[in-house]
Amino acid sequence: MAENSYLIGVDLGTAGTKAAIFDEEGNLIADAYKESRLSYPKPGWVEQELDDFYRSACQTIKEVIEKSKISPHRIAAIAFDGQMGGIGGVDEHWRPVTRYDSWLDTRCEPYIDLMKRQAEDLVLRKTGAAPSYNHGPRILWWKNEAPEVFRKIHKFVMPAGYVAGKMANLKGEEAFIDYTYINFSGFSNTEDGSWSEELCQMFGVPREKLPRIVSPWQIIGKLSSQAARDCGLITGIPIAAGAGDQMAGFLGAGLVEKGELIDVAGTASCFAGCISNFTPDLKTKTFLCFRSVIPGLWYLLAYINGGGQCLRWFRDQFAQTEKKEAKERGIGAYQVLNEKAEKIPPGSEGLIFVPHLGRRVCPYNPHVKGSWFGFGWKHTKSHFYRAILEGIAYEYAYYLATLKKLSPDLSFQKVRVIGGGARSPLWNQIKADILNLSYLRVNREELSVLGSAIIAGYAVGLFSDLVSTSKKFTSTTTPSINPSLSRHDYYQNFSKLYLKLLSSQKDPSRELTRICRLPLPDEG
Repeated sequence: MAENSYLIGVDLGTAGTKAAIFDEEGNLIADAYKESRLSYPKPGWVEQELDDFYRSACQTIKEVIEKSKISPHRIAAIAFDGQMGGIGGVDEHWRPVTRYDSWLDTRCEPYIDLMKRQAEDLVLRKTGAAPSYNHGPRILWWKNEAPEVFRKIHKFVMPAGYVAGKMANLKGEEAFIDYTYINFSGFSNTEDGSWSEELCQMFGVPREKLPRIVSPWQIIGKLSSQAARDCGLITGIPIAAGAGDQMAGFLGAGLVEKGELIDVAGTASCFAGCISNFTPDLKTKTFLCFRSVIPGLWYLLAYINGGGQCLRWFRDQFAQTEKKEAKERGIGAYQVLNEKAEKIPPGSEGLIFVPHLGRRVCPYNPHVKGSWFGFGWKHTKSHFYRAILEGIAYEYAYYLATLKKLSPDLSFQKVRVIGGGARSPLWNQIKADILNLSYLRVNREELSVLGSAIIAGYAVGLFSDLVSTSKKFTSTTTPSINPSLSRHDYYQNFSKLYLKLLSSQKDPSRELTRICRLPLPDEG
């Protein structure tokens, strides 16, 4: 292995594809990014081309090789991670039969309701996740709404699995999914890593259309000659199965021991805790129970669909002045917004934001949507922005309280924070105050691709242990951001009121949805 001392990790994200090359000490040598194209063919539909994922992976891999000037002969292995909640289909020759049905796509909502009515608790108990905008309802949508296409689908695949399979020139029968995804499947026995015949039969899903389940470090094939030409590498490089993007990111962030917490302040605002047992959230149906890349560890994870996207939406719709100021000062618009929001007192002078612009998914309730409550003449743009930061933290406070009930034997003391939002000291302080937990920012940002590289290295024996390797490659910045007890006590009032607002929204939101579906009045 002396010559082959570099690893490539590729993250197939929603906004784009990132590839990175690391040495055996976890040092980033080079990275590259290619923005993705999303299409919106109908209201509620969000799609991507499966072959766009392949092309962007090839382009970014080729770029990191060129940037690094490392000989392709020294690449020991490759692994891919990717989006977890959507799905696509291939035929027996690995040709795409469908576009990728993105995790942002909501067309499957009627089949979420169907699965919930028919067997919600059984699905949750077996898979670790209640029916939501994940694979099960999406598969049922294809089965019932596009039966001709469904018949052509040989196997359902994830974006990372599709790209890895095409790189290795796999046939449809060799399709795979690693075990970190399967709680999203709707049809798995997640605890033992198998498909549930009971659930497949109950919902009429042919078991043979589901891919084989593998471990993240299983070598699924080697780089084909065509793929090697496409991405500037050499034939025969081992390809590991990889993992879901969140699970790869958690490995890269060092979340590898029970009792640890993480906040993913990205497009979706995710909050998760590491535990040692498969623990479906049967009571509140808030948390998804994922299997960690690390054997014997699990994550309880909840997220706000598009939580971080709320900030981008606000910036783009209302912060033109701040954008102009940021350009003049040579800084980012978010920094200007944060500076102004920092001058607003805790609680935003009675303004509360409900951050569910993408509907509430943890627990699933499509009738809870976004709103501001309590605003009056005194509230400025900065109040509204700070209220967004606080509203996401109020939702996290609910997550933390639920997590403590599910894992009463664990003591949660601090939170690792990653993602673009981790760069905001103000937001980290707000979350620390509301949760009454210390916040620590992870000292690197390329976490999903790092996690994939660790998996690739473990797959070929370059690393002997996943846990120690993850810890070695990652640390947190110091000092930590510690909570203020007085601010926490004050924020408790808002956290409680926030939950009341969620409960009171349901009926009006349901009625609003009905009204918005009525035909518009004729002109004139």
